[in-house]
Amino acid sequence: MDDLKTFLIEKVLLFESDTLSPEAEKVLSQIRREKTDVPVVYVSSNSSSIIAGSEKTYNALKLFAEENEPGTVVIKVGCAGPANYEPVICIQMPGKNKLYFRNITEEKVEPLMNGVFHNDISEEDLIGQSGSKGFELWPGIDFLEDIPFFALQKRLVLGNCGCYDPGRIEEYIAVGGYRTYLKTIRHYTYDEVCDLIERSGLRGRSGGGYLTGLKWKQALNTPSNARYLICNAKESDPGAFSDRLVMESDPHRLIEGMAIAAYAIGSSNAILYLKAGSEHARAGIQNAIEQARDYGLLGHNIHSSGYNLDIVVRMEPGAFVCGEETALINSLEGKRGMPQLKPPYPTSAGLAGKPTVINNVETLMNVPLIMQNGPEWYRTIGTFSSPGTKIFALAGRGRFSGVIEVEMGTSLRTIVEDIADGIRDAREFKAVQIGGASGSFITSDDLDTQVDFDAMRRQGFSMGSGGFVVIDETSCIVDLVRYYMDFICKESCGKCIPCREGTGRMLEILENVIRKPANEDTGTTLERFRGVMQLETISSVMKDASLCGLGQNAPNPFVSALKNFREEFEEHIFDRKCRANVCRGLRTFIIDVEKCTGCTVCAGKCPVNAIYGTRLQPYFIVEDKCIGCGICYDVCKFSAVIVK
Repeated sequence: MDDLKTFLIEKVLLFESDTLSPEAEKVLSQIRREKTDVPVVYVSSNSSSIIAGSEKTYNALKLFAEENEPGTVVIKVGCAGPANYEPVICIQMPGKNKLYFRNITEEKVEPLMNGVFHNDISEEDLIGQSGSKGFELWPGIDFLEDIPFFALQKRLVLGNCGCYDPGRIEEYIAVGGYRTYLKTIRHYTYDEVCDLIERSGLRGRSGGGYLTGLKWKQALNTPSNARYLICNAKESDPGAFSDRLVMESDPHRLIEGMAIAAYAIGSSNAILYLKAGSEHARAGIQNAIEQARDYGLLGHNIHSSGYNLDIVVRMEPGAFVCGEETALINSLEGKRGMPQLKPPYPTSAGLAGKPTVINNVETLMNVPLIMQNGPEWYRTIGTFSSPGTKIFALAGRGRFSGVIEVEMGTSLRTIVEDIADGIRDAREFKAVQIGGASGSFITSDDLDTQVDFDAMRRQGFSMGSGGFVVIDETSCIVDLVRYYMDFICKESCGKCIPCREGTGRMLEILENVIRKPANEDTGTTLERFRGVMQLETISSVMKDASLCGLGQNAPNPFVSALKNFREEFEEHIFDRKCRANVCRGLRTFIIDVEKCTGCTVCAGKCPVNAIYGTRLQPYFIVEDKCIGCGICYDVCKFSAVIVK
C-alpha cells in the first residue's frame, strides 16, 4: 500500500504533464477495474440504501461469493440517484458490460447471482446495462443512458456517485481526483483562482444565487491576518436530502472543492458544518480527510507548495435556523444560534471577526470541475445568467424519487413528467413544492418555467437548497401549509417579534381552519374567514420586518397556496370539507347499517371507544367522541364505514 501511495503521489498527483505515462495509466486502469478477470459486484451504500437493507444485501453477496464463486469481489459504492431502486447492485462479469439491478434484498441475492453466472438474466429487477467499447453487450437489454430518469439529466456534480468506492482515496485519484487541486496551489495565485470562478459564472446553489467568485474576492480583499472557509452542509429543509447523498457517495471531491476554495481566499482553515444525526456522512467525510492528510494533501507546506490547510468537521446543534450564515457562525463560536443584522457580511467580519466565506456542498462540488476544464467550458452548460447544472432531491408522489441533476434551463415540466415519470398510481398532478419549508407551490400553469435563478425569481419562486416535492390530488394543500408553518414556528429562534409571534399566530389560524369549530353559527364561520384574511397582513409584516431569511420567507407557502388554491381554503372554512380527506378534524365517519355485519373489529380498534353496538348487529359511531383517525375505515372488511 505504501508503494502504491508513493507511486500515485509521484507519478500521478505531482506529474506536471497533462498526459500521464503508460505505466501510470495502466495502474489507474487497474484501480478503476476497467478490465477485470474476476466478477465484481458493486453494492450501493448510502443512507437510503442502508434504510432499504443494503447492509444485509452486502453480507448475503459476500456469503454467496465465499460459498459459490470464491474469486468474486464485492465492493461498497455510493448511490447513483434513484432512491426507490434501493438497494441497487451492479454486476460486472469479465469482458462484459455492467448490469444494474434494483430492489435487491438479501433473499433475492442467491437466485439473481445464480442467474447471472449461468447467463439467465431475470428481467424482473433489471434496470439496464452500461459499458464502453471493448466489452461484450448483453443482447436485448436497455442502456442506462436510454432510460428517461438518466437520459434527461446532465450529471456533472453527480458524475462520480455510484462509480467508485468512496472509502478509498486511491479510487478517487484514479478518476482524476486531486490533480486539479495540486495544480491550483502550485501554479495559480489567489486572485487568478477567484477570477476563473467569477468568469465561469458559478452562482451559489443555496438559493440566493450570488456569484461565488465575487464572494471569494470580497473576503480575499478584506485585510486580515486570518480567513475562514465554511462548507454549509446543514441540509434540514423537509424534502431535501441531496447534500447527504453527495457527501456519502463522493466525499473526496467535496474535500478537493473545499481545499481549492480555501486557497482562493487565502485561508488555512476550513470547516465542514454538518447536520446533526448525519453519522454515516460524518464517518465518510472524516475518513476522506484522514486519507487526504495521509497523502500530504492537507497539513503544513502541502507538497512543497508553501500552502497550509487544515479541514475539520463540526456538527450543528440541531436547529433549523443555524443554516442561516450568521446563526451558523454564532453556533461555531459556542453561542446560541441566532441571526445577526447584516451588514457587516461574513465576507468582511465572520467567524472570530475574520473574513469568512460560506458555500454549500453543491457549490463547492462544482469548483474542481471548473478548475479542471476551464470557465469557458462551464459557460457552455446551462443558461447565460445561470451556467452549469442544478441538483434536486426529487420526493413526493412522482413515480421516481431520488437525487437528480439537470442542466440549467430545463423546464420544471420535464422533471415532473419525464424524469419523475409522472404521478404514481395514475393520480392527478396537483403542484410541486420547491424551496423547502419556506418555498412555493407551483401549479401546472407554471411548470414550463425554466430551472434558472433569474427566471424563477421573476415568477416569484426560489430554488432553496434543492427540495422538489411532487404533490398529487390525495394531498391537502391547507394541511401542507399548516405542516410547514408548524415546522417553521418550532424552528424560529425567537429573537425578533415578527417571526416569533407571526409564525405562532399563522399556525393558530391554520389549525382552526383544518378542524370543525365548537359551534356552527354564522359568526364562527366569519371569524374563521377573517382569520385567513388576517394571514395576508401577517405575511406582509413578517416579510418586511423579520430579521433573517427564515422569518422573511416563512409566509411563502401560505401566500402561494392562497393564490393557487383559494377554493380549498374556502371549502375548509365554509363547507367544513377537505376534498382530499386528509384533515382529521373535518372528517365525519358513519357506518352503513346495510353493510355492517356487527363483527366488532372497528369497535375493538377505536382508540377513543366512539363505536357502540351489539355483536352481529349494525354498529354506530358517536360523532362527538370521534377524532377522525380513520382506523375504523381502514380495518373494516365489508366497506361499511363511509367518510363524509
